[in-house]
Amino acid sequence: MDLISEVIRTVRVGSAGARVIKQPSAGLRFAAFHGSGFHIITRGSCWLIGHGEPVSLRPGDIVLTSSGAEHGLSQEPRALADIPLFELGAPPPVPEPAAFEFLCGAYRLDHGQAPQYLRALPDLISLSPDYDRHPELRSLIDLLLADVSAAGPGSGATRRALLDLILVQVLRQWHERDTAAGWPEVAHPGIAAALREIHESPHRPWTVGRLSEVAGMPRTAFSRLFTTAVGRPPMSYLTGWRLGQAARLLRETDAALASIAPRVGYSTEFAFSAAFRREYGVSPGRFRRTPPTLAGADAH
Repeated sequence: MDLISEVIRTVRVGSAGARVIKQPSAGLRFAAFHGSGFHIITRGSCWLIGHGEPVSLRPGDIVLTSSGAEHGLSQEPRALADIPLFELGAPPPVPEPAAFEFLCGAYRLDHGQAPQYLRALPDLISLSPDYDRHPELRSLIDLLLADVSAAGPGSGATRRALLDLILVQVLRQWHERDTAAGWPEVAHPGIAAALREIHESPHRPWTVGRLSEVAGMPRTAFSRLFTTAVGRPPMSYLTGWRLGQAARLLRETDAALASIAPRVGYSTEFAFSAAFRREYGVSPGRFRRTPPTLAGADAH
């Protein structure tokens, strides 16, 4: 199963944005949020401040906030609570020259949460990419910087595509470097087979028993191994996948709710709407009426 592709499909239902931030030595603290994002240091040096030891960052280093954890960037190591909170909207005035600069990209999932695959990763990941081995990442960053600096016609499409591509590259490099350090393991053929069926046929009337048959395992052993490997019990994962697909259909198509419901495994529009509201906190109709935006000024 291609986990990274599933991550991208899931975060696309939210809003996305990017901006360049120039900061004084006091730095900025970012509150926790529903979603995922990254920072790319473009000039100067700083420290990543979380709830562990501070991490030194240099130009070209990347920080991935896999599931929107609170964190900060500061020129000096300091307590997270002592770093000024970043306020959305217009950037604060910055004395020249700035202590450091960084490019922010973020996916905000105002309804729902970051994909399970990202939530299984450490809250904060720092990478020092090998740009000689991966020149495509440098090219993507340069393109995003240019797009943010001089937005023109088509920026709504190009910026989101660049954010997707950079996130793919970051996840690939993390996976390559730390295969055993938190990435969900779905190499077991039975679990992989069950996931494939869920992804390809969410409309089928799945039960734990039927999925265990697909996996060729006893029900109890299957349920335990699935939960360990994926991070959620089988039926909880199935519900999340179904409603994630429904959210995508609501965003990308004008299909009626009565048409979407059976495509994602619900026998009636009422049952689908009730399940969607429990998962996303709003009705399907309201979710559709408030499409995601590409708000570059609000990215973090």
